[in-house]
Amino acid sequence: MKNLKVDVTDLKKNFGDNHVLKGIDFKVAQNEVVVLIGPSGSGKSTLLRCLNRLEDPTSGKVIIDGNDISDSKTNIDHARENIGMVFQHFNLFNNLTVGQNVELAPVELGKMSKEEAVKMAKELLDTVGLDDKYEAMPQSLSGGQKQRVAIARALAMNPDIMLFDEPTSALDPEMVGDVLEVMKDLAKKGMTMVVVTHEMGFAKEVADRVVFMADGKVMEEGSPEEVFDNPQNERTKTFLEKVINV
Repeated sequence: MKNLKVDVTDLKKNFGDNHVLKGIDFKVAQNEVVVLIGPSGSGKSTLLRCLNRLEDPTSGKVIIDGNDISDSKTNIDHARENIGMVFQHFNLFNNLTVGQNVELAPVELGKMSKEEAVKMAKELLDTVGLDDKYEAMPQSLSGGQKQRVAIARALAMNPDIMLFDEPTSALDPEMVGDVLEVMKDLAKKGMTMVVVTHEMGFAKEVADRVVFMADGKVMEEGSPEEVFDNPQNERTKTFLEKVINV
């Protein structure tokens, strides 16, 4: 695989006696969109959180952009500057305006002046369809709007890779489409993305590769056509029969 952005080898993660990840091998190339699917509790979100060391691996290697972030000597704050993360529950700062939420990290980390950050925030909010919300407070927004602000905030650091952890699962159904549209646009622009989602339509349409996980292991992976139309693994077949209206 050319130009690897993510290279995970034999990744294991235990929480006490609970073995959540049981030896994961996982790669993502530059500009690739990889969607992780599978039942709840299969380890998808834990894998994602190991990619920016929100969870420390129990064993194995996690290499992002050539940096071994599983090595405790790696400056994880520096590595994370290139890894954008969007969570299920937005995690916005409610005491700051929408614009300030987007501007905060680049200014705090000395990446931009305040003036540059304001200009950038307005451009990013325009990109996610919220150019009129710059002065708004987060609590005045709908869930879908909050999630689009969270995406703009993650993009503010100009990351090389974006991680999405079930970004639409906390949203009302009518708001899901707006967030998925923003993600589709990012994919079209060539952003490297790893997405944990239950939105199978999005996976079919946007993913370059779909990875099916169950019981802390990768059970199957391939193009959307291979995984959705001709799954080889019984666990994959059973899962898809439950989540897709055949």
